[in-house]
Amino acid sequence: MRVCFTLRVRPDRMDEYRERHAAVWPDMLAALDATGWSNYSLFLAEDGLLVGYLETDDFDAARAGMAEHEVNARWQAEMAPFFEGTDGANADDSFNVLTEVFNLETQLARAAANGEGAGNE
Repeated sequence: MRVCFTLRVRPDRMDEYRERHAAVWPDMLAALDATGWSNYSLFLAEDGLLVGYLETDDFDAARAGMAEHEVNARWQAEMAPFFEGTDGANADDSFNVLTEVFNLETQLARAAANGEGAGNE
């Protein structure tokens, strides 16, 4: 399962947000890995738009697993002031999850299964 979400980082906190994510706590990294957050990336636009992407077997289970880790509670408490529009809630509880409408590999596999070659229309 591929998951993409957005949040908005406060303009006055963007530099610090980048710094914090340049060296995420090792126990936080281990918790993410243990709870199924794979190929997890964050992208930050100059206007504060934060786009997150991850792959997981079960997003709800991955989020629930993180909620059980004490390190996540500490991380979320420290990160909450960085975000706009969350009213101080944990970022994990404020994700604007986007609906996937296209994936190249999925469509190529479907075309191959139907006997369609690349470039055939």
